[in-house]
Amino acid sequence: MARLPDHGADDTYDGGRPSALHAFPYLGTRPIDSFRPEHIRGWLAELEKALPVSSYRRVIFASVSAVLAAAVDDELLAKNPCKSRSVRAPAPAEPRVRPWTSDRVFAVRSVVPKRYQAMVDIGGGCGLRQGEIFGLAEEHVRFDTGWLHVANQVKVVNGHLVFGPPKRGKERDVPLLRQIARVLREHSEEFPPVDVSLPWLKPDGPLVTKRLFFSLTGGGAVRRTDFNTRVWKLALVQAGVIPEPKEGERHQAAREHGMHALRHFYASVLLDAGENIKALSSYLGHAGDFTTCRSPQVRRTRRDLASWLSDGAYTPCASRASLAFSVNLRKRPPSSVSAAWTRPASKSAGWSNRPAAAT
Repeated sequence: MARLPDHGADDTYDGGRPSALHAFPYLGTRPIDSFRPEHIRGWLAELEKALPVSSYRRVIFASVSAVLAAAVDDELLAKNPCKSRSVRAPAPAEPRVRPWTSDRVFAVRSVVPKRYQAMVDIGGGCGLRQGEIFGLAEEHVRFDTGWLHVANQVKVVNGHLVFGPPKRGKERDVPLLRQIARVLREHSEEFPPVDVSLPWLKPDGPLVTKRLFFSLTGGGAVRRTDFNTRVWKLALVQAGVIPEPKEGERHQAAREHGMHALRHFYASVLLDAGENIKALSSYLGHAGDFTTCRSPQVRRTRRDLASWLSDGAYTPCASRASLAFSVNLRKRPPSSVSAAWTRPASKSAGWSNRPAAAT
């Protein structure tokens, strides 16, 4: 009676075939013609406990699937259970994140339509997700205390726009720098917040009204797919981040350069400046409440971001490609970045190293 092949008792995780250690003990004694999707699902659950690294599990799963595919070819098995719709292969490893440089942040901001430029400030200076930026309500920005409360987002459910809580339901408070607060105020003067009514959580949910900072020209909420295609990717092309598509073709996929890149940039600024990991996780919505207005971590966060924005703290750093920049308070930034801070095209064109109005 055919069974999964054993590649030898001497095989170990670090050498030989990992499947001998992590597949054969669970599956090897079962007759090949008896395999069902439920057996593969059970094995994958055990494999995840033994091997938290997805890339290793993916290799082992592929080996087992290849053996079962051969059994199908040899008519020992009717179907390969690894190909069943109810069996999920281990996910591929996430690509390594390479945060944007400050040059790129400013370059993209400069070509985003004026109506949406402040979105770049909120993403890069406060670390909000795209949907949280779209759903940023006037009531949640506390100019007097210097805090921004993240309480909702705009998202798409079954093709319809709805309001919902932040990811994983984690409301949070994020330090709001004077420089970012000033940009948001100037944005509000030119593009006043508007009342937007959307259902809560689902298309047939109760109607909720929020006074949003960012909206369409006609007053509706911003839709992620439309914004990405018609605004963000066009800006990426103009800033030289992605190539211009050929006539009749779409823009290339650029997930690593989506608006989430601003959030990675925010995190990299604080991490490279030595920010407390737990505090940063709280600001990003990855952990429970941690900081208060009197917390030393909050004061440090404000100082680090203010140093980067006001004092020209960030300069490219070739020796640390993984972060692409480093903090050096004794040096001025490259002239192009310095010009972006000191000579904005208009009063609301960007961050400036001139003192912001008191809040």
